[in-house]
Amino acid sequence: VQLQASGGGLVRAGDSLRLSCAASGRTFSIYAMGWFRQAPGKEREFIGRISANGANTYYTDSVKDRFIISRDNAKNTAYLKMNSLKPEDTAVYHCAADQKICLNYGCAEGRHNYDYWGQGTQVTVSS
Repeated sequence: VQLQASGGGLVRAGDSLRLSCAASGRTFSIYAMGWFRQAPGKEREFIGRISANGANTYYTDSVKDRFIISRDNAKNTAYLKMNSLKPEDTAVYHCAADQKICLNYGCAEGRHNYDYWGQGTQVTVSS
């Protein structure tokens, strides 16, 4: 499956932004979708994951009260809605697809579990 992330940009602290991840090539609805981010000089960080049917989500603590992951299988698209953005949210945001089922957070956050990755979209939050 090919993934294309979009929707990034330059925003101010406190603003909201919605990223999209469009999938093509294979049946989108069989893949759980994860979102990761990577700031300069840092390792790629897990943000959250949504199951293939959208029923289950996982979030890292730093975003769980501000970010929401959703998906529309009819449109082959996953979304990351980011609210109350902070300068420390500045990073390149990547979406990823995983055909496996994860039953716990430890599985969901492991970037090596994901089979396909999008190219990333830059989000910059100014103070």
